[in-house]
Formats: sequence, structure tokens, C-alpha cells
Amino acid sequence: MPVGQETGNEGCIPHMANISCDVAIIGAGTAGLAAERAARRQGARTLLIDPAFDGTTCTNDGCMPSKLLIAAGNAAHAATHAALFGIDCVVRVDGAEVFARLQHEREGFIAGVRRSLESLPADVMHKGRARFLGPTTIGVDDGTIVDAGAVVIASGAMPSVADFLHGLERRVLTNETLFDLKALPPSLAVIGAGPLGLELAQALARLGVDIAVFDEGDRPAGVTDPAIAQVLLDILDDEFPIHLGVQLTAKPDPSGVSLSWTGQSRGEGVFSHVLAATGRPPVLNGLHLEASGLALDEHGAPNFDPATMRCGDAPIFMAGDVNHARPVLHEAQADGTIAGRNAACFPDSVPGRRMVPFSIMFTDPPLASIGDLDGKDSVIASASYADQGRAKVEGVNRGLARLHADPVSGKLIGAILATPAAEHIAHFLVMAIDRGLTASEILALPFYHPTFEEGLKPALREICSRTGGPVAMERDDGFLAGA
Repeated sequence: MPVGQETGNEGCIPHMANISCDVAIIGAGTAGLAAERAARRQGARTLLIDPAFDGTTCTNDGCMPSKLLIAAGNAAHAATHAALFGIDCVVRVDGAEVFARLQHEREGFIAGVRRSLESLPADVMHKGRARFLGPTTIGVDDGTIVDAGAVVIASGAMPSVADFLHGLERRVLTNETLFDLKALPPSLAVIGAGPLGLELAQALARLGVDIAVFDEGDRPAGVTDPAIAQVLLDILDDEFPIHLGVQLTAKPDPSGVSLSWTGQSRGEGVFSHVLAATGRPPVLNGLHLEASGLALDEHGAPNFDPATMRCGDAPIFMAGDVNHARPVLHEAQADGTIAGRNAACFPDSVPGRRMVPFSIMFTDPPLASIGDLDGKDSVIASASYADQGRAKVEGVNRGLARLHADPVSGKLIGAILATPAAEHIAHFLVMAIDRGLTASEILALPFYHPTFEEGLKPALREICSRTGGPVAMERDDGFLAGA
């Protein structure tokens, strides 16, 4: 559920004692907005309840501000390493200007969400905090009672701060506070080596912040492929230290926070700030889900069907980050669309068509995970980018691609990449998997030269060799090393 500065009740319906609607949506983030649109398209009377109506996680403190910070870090990194190309640069990072641009551009993205809210019918938005009073009865903290035919829970997620950091809040940052800084912190301990922690750690390190990353797990970004995990760790560890498999303690220090760690490594250090990046649990507190009649797990969350987004047999649906299944924007949009349609058409709940699962971590190199990586019988083929032509031209010749294919047909079923331009290559592979293409059929497609996509060819050829797929249709570009 987006949290932001209260902006009054402009554009929202006036508060009243009782409202009835076909579908009530709790939360006006990406999933909630998609659910409202989908339900209204089905002819449902909708009510969107949110405490702020002030943007989405993506625009406020997620995708877009993080990419703005990453872009600044990449610009500094490129200038710092321009000597590789015979170009000398004197690099000076102005942290105040970095954050000024970030905040200015972020406001533009948020304004776009506000414009979409302004386009909603006047009687759709209701500002306030919602809680269940019954299976489909919602109470709002202004005293309004909402009687709905169905409910979509799209209340989002929020940062988690580990217990050992409690009492140090003045020095602890999260993704909800980092982007509001006016200057770069001198040093930062990043707690959590997941996608969020590693993206921001690298960006800030490239901007001159003294960075160290810590995580209890033993692989970066939760990568289960040991070869990719090692390649990614080796590359990132060249820019900032990453301490995996460690337990932390913290105490105040006149200069900030004193951390001590034990486990696979031992040490201690003082950092001006700490970034808590250990996950974003769903926002369920305050919803009084026990009044909904749903069976709840040990975390107080209801079970739901990821195909229909429906919770049990109830007219209640969960969409977006609150269901903690695939916390990325395109999945939240899909969740919301499926949940909104099914809520409007209840009890007719139809499984929605889901896209090939994929996620991207925007480090350098990016990490992309696509499709099915769990098949025990899959053929797995690798392609190194250490000698890939375009990568050598750009001075980024490092990284690894691992492709998963069906052992009988040679059909591509998954991929994990830690390569240059992995975020772009991933889209190419997602479309190939979505269309059920084999390695032979992919090789028969046009590969423009010289591109990073050509670097996949060794892995595709290996799949063909191991599954008996023909490679005769491939263009003969093999005279270039690593093409």
C-alpha cells in the first residue's frame, strides 16, 4: 500500500456512513490499480481504498528511483574507467546533484501515476485505511462501512528491519528513505545481498560511498546455480566486499553504527549508515484478516491460488507484492488484472494466462532469471562472455549464460544469465521460451553482428549437440572468437 504525504481528499468520494459496491480493492499500487481497471471493464461498481493515493512502490521507492541512482553510478564508473579507451577523465561526484536529479525525475514518474488516478471516475477513490469487519465487509478508519460483493487485497509490502538494528533507527535507511537523502553517506553497510541490496550497493560504491555487503546466506541474490553465483560474486566483489554466511551484531558509535560479524568471515567496522535490504514482507497488519473468515498460515497470511488469485472458496483475492509470490512490477500488473476480473465475475474464477516467469537484477553485469530452472532432467549448456566479440569491444568481457532445455526436444525452458546486456537478452529468451522454440530454431533466427545476443550461440550449439537437434540452418558467423 503506497505510503506518502497526505494530500487532502481531492478527487476522492466524500466520506459517508455506508457504501456498497461490487468489488472493493484495498491498496492503490500497481496491482490495485490494475485490479480496479479489470473489474470496471467487466461492468463492476468498484471502490479503491488507499490511505494516500500518492504513487506506487515502483515510482516512489522502487524500480524508478533505484534505476536513477544506478544510472548515476554507471556514469561515474564509465568516466572513471575511460582510460581503457585512451580517454583521461577527472571524476568528481556531486552527491547533492545526484539526489536532486533523482528526486526531480522521480516526481515526474509519480505525477504520471497521479494523472492516471485523476482519470478514474469520481466515485471510485476513497481515502483511508481499511480493515475487514466480515468476509466482504470493510471498515475504513473514517467510520465508513463498505459492503462489497468481492474484495481484492493489494496492500503491498514494506521494508523489513532486522531486530539487531532496533534502537539505531536514526542511522538505518531502507528503500523508502534512501532516495530522500540530500547527500551521499560517507559509508554504508548493506544488510542483505539480494537484488535490492546488490543493486544499490554497486550504484553507491561507484558514486564513491565506502560500501560493504552482509548476508546470512551463502550465495548472492539467492542464485541456486553455483556457476552463476560464483561468477556474479567474483565480479561484484571486485568493486565492494561481500560477506556471505555471516551473523551480525550492531551498536551505536559516535560516527554511526559499529558492526561485528562472525561466520564464514569475521570482522568489525564502523559505518555512517546501514541500509536494511533483507526483504519486503507483505503489509497485512491492520487488515484484521481474522474477521475475513479465511484460514491463515503461521505468518497471518491466507493461502491463494496463483492461477486465479482467489483465497480458498471466498470472494477474496490477493494481488501484487502482498501475496509475496513474484514481487516484480509486471507480475503485480498481471496479478491485479486476473484478480480484478475474477472478483467482478465471482463465483466464476478463471485461471489467467501467466507470462513466462522472469526477473532481472540491474547490477553490472545484470542478473536475469527466466523460466523453469528446477527441472532435474534438463540439459544445461553454458556460454562464457570472457572472449565474446561485442563484450571485448565494450571492455565488459566477463560473465556467464546458462541455458536449460528439454532433453528430448531441445526446446528451451529456462535460462539464467550474468552477462553484459542480460536485461535485453532476457527479453529475447523470454519470447523464445513463450513460443516454444528449440535451440535449433533459435539458431536459425537472424543474429545481427556484432551483438551481445551472439554470445548465446555456444550454449545453443551445445544443446543441439546433446539433444540431436540440427544446426544446419545457422548462419556461419563462427569465424569470430566467442561470437
